[in-house]
Parts: sequence; structure tokens; C-alpha cells
Amino acid sequence: MQTEVLTDLVLANHILFNEGVLDGFGHVSVRNPSNPGRFYIARSIAPATVSEDDILEVDLDGLVHDERNRRTYVERFIHSEIYKARPDVHCVVHSHSPTVIPFGVTGTRLRPVCHMSGFLGNKTPIYEIRDFIGESSSLLVTSQKLGKALANTLGSKNVALMRGHGSVAVGESIKQAVYRAIYTEVNARLQAQSLALGEPIFLSDGECDGTTEAMNDHLDRPWQLWVRRAKASALNLPTT
Repeated sequence: MQTEVLTDLVLANHILFNEGVLDGFGHVSVRNPSNPGRFYIARSIAPATVSEDDILEVDLDGLVHDERNRRTYVERFIHSEIYKARPDVHCVVHSHSPTVIPFGVTGTRLRPVCHMSGFLGNKTPIYEIRDFIGESSSLLVTSQKLGKALANTLGSKNVALMRGHGSVAVGESIKQAVYRAIYTEVNARLQAQSLALGEPIFLSDGECDGTTEAMNDHLDRPWQLWVRRAKASALNLPTT
């Protein structure tokens, strides 16, 4: 396992918890740079508690490869099927960030209202699990079939909402995917506040492209802040 990749994956877990995107649930993975047919993800524990020793390797069929026979998250198929469908994706974040949920269950679509969230584009897709498994399910993506359906819903987009469940954000790197997951939640909060005041002026397609390109050049800046903030918060966590 590559030390830098695993270190950043652990940091991503801690950052996403500290920034309110993940809580006791949710997960983040990264494609193995030496073997694109596999990815790294934590065993099934709360993101804030993940260490390098907790990282497992999974293939694109969702099979765990671990000498200690540990289990990862039941929704690993979110990751495996997106990696299978999208060779450009090297990191996947699945979260239940609270302000995003209402945009997946109402007629109000999530659209970018600030330059930090232009990556959303103006057509954030919504995955409706009922279309693939009916009206009796846990809403969890627990099979290759459901993971493939989610990957198809995501298509070439950077973010997809999951009705009554959460969202998925992807990126070409850990830093990019973490940035997108955090600012999806930020945009949802800002859009909800804007709607309470009146009719928002959303970013145009050209502005989405321009702001996305601009922000991709500055991913290290927020990453370093989030790392410091997560490490500072960890010092105050109880040890038992």
C-alpha cells in the first residue's frame, strides 16, 4: 500500500467528519494508483476513528482482499461500480450530510449559487432506488445491480443525490473529492438560505465551467486548513 495515499485517505475520513459531512456513517475511498482495478476503503467503523491499520483493499466486483478477513461497509458497491464506470474517478465520497437531503426529496433541485460550488453544474441528478428495487428496501446500495444504477445516474457528473439517503461526490483526487463533498453541503445551506429570501440567481453553465477550473488550482489551500482543524479537534476527543 502506498503510504501517502493511505495517509491522505485517513485524513479525508477525519476531515469529512470534522466538517460535518460524515458522522458515525458514510465513507470515502481512493483508487489504488498501482492497480486501478482495486480501491482502498476503511473497514466498517466510524470515519473519525479510522487509522491506516483499518484500511482494506477491495476490487471492482466489491470483493474484499484482506488477510485478516475484516469487513468493510455494506455499501462498498457505491464505490466499486463508480470506479468501474468512471476511469477518470480516483476518489469517491458517500455521505448523508443533512442540508443536502431535502434537495433529493423535493422538487427543488440542487444548483450552484456560489463560485465555490460550480462543480455541481446545473443538473445535479437524483438516484431513485425505487426505480430499481421497488418500494420495499433499506435505501442502501448493497449490490452490484444497485451500485451500477447509481453509477449510471451519476453519469459524467461530479455529484449525485440519493433520494431519502444522501449523496455521492467524486473527484480525480482525494483532495478534489473531499472539497466537492464539503462544498456540496455548503451550497445546499446557502441555496436554502437564498430561497428563503427570494429567487436565487444560479451560476450559468459557463460560470460553472470557469469557477470549477479556477478552484481546481487551489485545492491545497482548504485541504491544509481542514487537516489542521481536524487534528486540533482530535486532540479534544475523549480517549474512551
